[in-house]
Amino acid sequence: MKIIIADDEFANRLLISEIVRDLGHELIEAENGVQAISMMEQYSDIDLILMDIEMPVMNGMEAARQIRERFLYPKNQIPIVAITGHNQGIFPEDCQHVGFDCFLTKPYSIDKFTQLLESYSREDRSI
Repeated sequence: MKIIIADDEFANRLLISEIVRDLGHELIEAENGVQAISMMEQYSDIDLILMDIEMPVMNGMEAARQIRERFLYPKNQIPIVAITGHNQGIFPEDCQHVGFDCFLTKPYSIDKFTQLLESYSREDRSI
């Protein structure tokens, strides 16, 4: 899969990129929501977006909302996973409302990413 990781923290992007690449997927890095949207405009073959919720310039909530509203099918249906250090019980309603499909919370692990990426593999997707 080709995956966008949008996170303002270099250390988080580095950790996630190592895990994702070790699992055999291609990763495109963005430091904020504006860059993630730009990557969506540049690439036609994105399969998944991993989006931090709290970022400068444009946060993940706004970026997810814009992806759902601005892009046409099938781009507006690409799964967007909220990656956060917050308890997922705090955010689910707001995040689902703006377009996140699910959450991945810290601490990140190879097992969490393996399960996540297997659930969104190209073969399992309907778009």
